[in-house]
Formats: sequence, structure tokens, C-alpha cells
Amino acid sequence: MEHFEKDLVDALKDIVKAGNWQCVGDKSEFKSPCTKFYSDDGEHIVLVHTEDDRFWAMDSSCPHEGGPLEQGDIEDLGNGKLALICPWHYFDFSLETGSSSSGLQNQVYDVRVLDGKVYINTQNTLSLCPIPVTKITHQDSLPMEINSAENTLCMWATKILHTPDPQEKVSLTKMVQDNWNSGKITETGKASPPAQPSRKDNLTVVEPGKIKRGKGGTLASRIALLHSLANIEQWAIDLSWDVIARFSTFRLSTGEPLPHQFFDDFVKVAGDEAKHYQLLEQRITELGSFFGALPVHNGLWQSATDTSHDVLSRLAIVHMVHEARGLDVHPQTLSRFAAQGDQSSVKVLEVIYADEITHVAAGLRWFTYICSKEGKDSLKTFHELVKLHFKGFLKPPFNTEGRKSAGMTEEWYVPLVKPSSTQKNT
Repeated sequence: MEHFEKDLVDALKDIVKAGNWQCVGDKSEFKSPCTKFYSDDGEHIVLVHTEDDRFWAMDSSCPHEGGPLEQGDIEDLGNGKLALICPWHYFDFSLETGSSSSGLQNQVYDVRVLDGKVYINTQNTLSLCPIPVTKITHQDSLPMEINSAENTLCMWATKILHTPDPQEKVSLTKMVQDNWNSGKITETGKASPPAQPSRKDNLTVVEPGKIKRGKGGTLASRIALLHSLANIEQWAIDLSWDVIARFSTFRLSTGEPLPHQFFDDFVKVAGDEAKHYQLLEQRITELGSFFGALPVHNGLWQSATDTSHDVLSRLAIVHMVHEARGLDVHPQTLSRFAAQGDQSSVKVLEVIYADEITHVAAGLRWFTYICSKEGKDSLKTFHELVKLHFKGFLKPPFNTEGRKSAGMTEEWYVPLVKPSSTQKNT
């Protein structure tokens, strides 16, 4: 028996030596259920240590909207099957396969424990500390100031960003949209937007991983999902006004400012997001709750912070990655509510989906416009910026029809998928 065990250990050692195995530490060090490892290529990994003393590993970024899986809960799905739950939108990912009941797929990695040490099979260098990334800075950005006496688009954009009450934010957005479209506001102006928009004091703001999920198929879980979407839409209102105010003084290399139509498009986007928030808040109320009844997080503003220096980066990450990923998850989200007979919520989600296609199209349109004016290859620039500012790879399944409707064909996103990933499209 001892001879057999020695042969087994030797065989395992040979496997480790032959593969791309990274030793991440002694087994005794991993007392927490989840430990995040930072990768040199941005594809970070979460190591999961379950109560039965087994180890698992998968990408730490949720393939839906990049939620931090290392802050998620581990749930028993039955029959000994365990899943890691995203703390943002509660998608489940099998520890064994990375598959989700939502149709999403996460990348998993083989893990071995050998001589008391834990190994993960990956080509990348892993670290418990973040690996610094050099960011591009835009040389043509001009200093921005605000004159509160001016009746300009940017003055109002900044006022809305400073408005904490979501209903007032919605009302101001509609008013400014009407006045801009009717010609009562004619000047774009310039402004210095806040580092982060204001929020009401009575909101319970927690770290993304602290938001607990409800059980699937219940009224509480539907309210939780709608509440989460309403929180996203409130941030989306602010993202729209921020891109207007922050890049109002942007100049192309030719010295040209952004065209009036750029601001037309993003005023419309802001108006759409305000409509979405209002529809969701009304639906939450109809279901017997209210916005603010559950904790919220501000993790989605990180993309704005990370891309505040460059308009192309902002368009690429917010509109061509995050909003496009919203199109990807729509079919699964819609089917959840439809399966529970919640047709009122389905109608709200269908309105949001139709508008979001136009938002992705707007981001794509202005991204390609600026690249054309700057003499840049749009596809190459997009791929470079996503690799720089987005953590990890884009992950299937993709809503190819929805993306195509927005003008985003496969050459935009398929090259950003991890080569080993199995591509699934809807």
C-alpha cells in the first residue's frame, strides 16, 4: 500500500512538472472560502476552498458585468453540486464546469494539492497583490470649469450629477432633454463633473460582495433583480451626463470639437436611462417594495473612473462592452420573468432592451467617427482599449442578433474571447 501511494505521488509530481502549473501556496494558508489571485494578463482567478476540503478555481470576473466572484457565496445546488454566486446579479457558476443556469459560461482551471501545496493549471503568473497596469492618458484634454450662471448643457449635466434624489434626477433629465431638443438650451458649454455622482443618505451602500441574493423563483428574488436593475439604470443616467460634461471640451487632432449630434445622441441616452429607472421603480412599487428597500453598490461607477481620461476608452468600455453585455444577458433575464408569469416586468424589460440596442449603436457610431477623424483603425483601437481597461476576456454566450442590430458584428468582440473558451451565441 505504501509503495502504491509513493507511485501515485510521483505520478502527480510528473503531471505538475509537465503542465503549466502555478504553485499558489501551502494548503494550510487558504482558510477563507474564496481567495483572489491577480494575473499578469488581467485574467484574475478566484481559488475556492469548500467545506469538504476540496479546491476549485475559475475566473474571478463574472462574465455578465464583471462582478467580483471572490466576494460571492458558495451554494449547494443539490446532488453534491456546488456553485459560486455572483454578488452583483446572483448568477450561479458551477465550481466543476463553470456553467450557469442563466446560460453564461465562466472559465475554470484544474487545481491539484500535492505535498501540502496548492497548484493551479494556468500559463499566467499569479499574485495575491494587484499587478500595476500602465494607462494611456489623453494629451488633448483641456481644463474644464463651470459657470453656474450659464444655461448650458454641461451646466445642467453637472447639476444632475450632483442631484442625489433619483426622482429629481429623472425629472431634471427629462426637462433638460426637452429644452435641448426644443432649442431652449443651445450652448454645450463646459463643466467639471464630480468624481462620483451624489446619492441619497438613506441608501444602504455596501461592497458588491455584501449584497445577498434571494432564492430563485420567488417574488423576493424578482424584486431583488428589479432593484438591482434600477440601481444600474440610475448609474446609467449619470454615465450619460458624465460623458457629455467630461468630454465637452475634447478636440480632435485637427482641432475640431465633437459635433452637435454627439451631444444629441447622449442626451437621448440619458433620457432613455431615466425612463428605464422610472419604469423599474414603478414596477418595484407595484410588487410591494420600493427603491432603497435593499442595499445597493456603486461598483459600476468604476468604469467611469477608469476611463475618465479618454473619450475613446469611455465609449469602448461603457457602451461597447458593458451595454453590449447587457444585450447578451437579456434573453435569459426575460425568460426568468416570463417563466413566473410576470408579464408586466417582461414588458418593462422589452422596452429597456430595445433602447439599449440604440445605446450600443451610439457608442459604436461615435467610436468609429473619432477613430476615422484621428486616422486610427477602429477595430484595432477597440481591441487595444478593451485589453487595457477591461479585466480579462469577453465571455460567451453572445446575443449575436442583438449586437448585430446595433451594428456590432462578430469581428468586434470574437477576437477578445479567450482562445480556449467555447463560444455560445444566442
